[in-house]
Parts: sequence; C-alpha cells; structure tokens
Amino acid sequence: MNTDSTPPDNDFGQNADESAYAQLRSMLASGILQPGAWLREKTLAERIGVSRTPIREALNRLAAEGLVEISRNKGAQVVSFTAGDIADLYDVRAGFEPHAALLSVPRLTEEDVERLGLLAQQMEDAVQAGRHSELSALNGAFHGIFVEQCGNRHLSIALRAILRPTMVAHTFMSYTPEELKRSMQHHAELVAAAKARDGEWAEAVMRVHILAAKNAVVTANSNP
Repeated sequence: MNTDSTPPDNDFGQNADESAYAQLRSMLASGILQPGAWLREKTLAERIGVSRTPIREALNRLAAEGLVEISRNKGAQVVSFTAGDIADLYDVRAGFEPHAALLSVPRLTEEDVERLGLLAQQMEDAVQAGRHSELSALNGAFHGIFVEQCGNRHLSIALRAILRPTMVAHTFMSYTPEELKRSMQHHAELVAAAKARDGEWAEAVMRVHILAAKNAVVTANSNP
C-alpha cells in the first residue's frame, strides 16, 4: 500500500525514478528551479505526477552530481555558485575540454556532426528570439557530444562532473549581446571544425570559447 500523500499516477518503479530524475534535471537546466531554491518533495511530486519516493531518489542522484545540496534539518536546495566558483570551473574546463575536442573530432559520426549543427542552430534561434533560458540545456548537449566521443573514459567522467554545475549556474544570463554573438560564432566554428575533421582547429576554438565564457562571467560580476 502506498503511504505517500501524492497518488503514484506515473509511478512504475524504475520508469518513475528515471522520469523524475530527467524532469528535475530539465527544470534545473531551464532555470525553472533557480540556484538557492528549496526543493520540497511533496510539491515536486505533485508537479511531476509521481510519488515522493522517485523524487527522493532523484534528489539524491542530483546531490551526488553536485547540483543539489541536502541538509538533514533543512531539506534539499539547488546549489548556488559564486562568481569565483564559476571562474574556477572554467579554468579547469580550459585545461581539459580542448583536449577532449581534439580527441573527439576524428571519432565523430556523421550523425554526431549533424547533431552539433542542429544544436548550434537551435542556440542561435533561441538567442534571436530572446529565449535565453533555453541556452544552458542546449549548450550542455552541444559540449556533451565532444565529451562523450573523446574515447577517454576518465576524461569524460571528469568533464561531466565539471560541466554539470555550469548548467545550473545559467552563465548565459550574464552575457552581453556581443558576448552572446561571439559565443554563437564559436559554436559555428566548432561545427565547421567537426565537419572538416580537424581536431587541432576544434581544440584551439574550444580553448578560446571557454576562456571567453570565463571572462564574461567575471566581468559581469565585477560590474553589478
């Protein structure tokens, strides 16, 4: 018998667990759940349409990924990052992600390259329409292709851990129009490098891209 106060309409064991996890990640990426927001199991269960057990499991997974903090006395909360935290993350990315681009480009399938182009266009469309809240998820998917196809399992694991917090931080929200334009140009160059199967080109663009992102965040936070 279910003792949770929320009816388990879509609660089918593992499917409900995965659904709750995927939907919460999406809400974090889109900014529906903002940094610092408290995550109440009952409220989220009602919103998503599952019982509280899958919500609890999803929150534990997100906490293990560094996206949620769980306190025994206060509950779960979306992590908040200082400008210094984000700058430090970009420094680490600048050290590892260009190498992932170098390794991945020769390994990309035609489907991967097509997907990169589609994501780059979707980001450009979102910028033009002012839908900046969509950029974090699209950007994460774009960079994720290079990470997943680099052929180095340890590098992929490390980069996934670094990329997740920047998804929640919504750094695009602090970009100026010129910085957004430059970021989209970098994405277009990365797609071109992928099509040309030029790993060294992709490596160079990725390094410039990440350091430019770091500079945008630091500048925005030094001029409140």
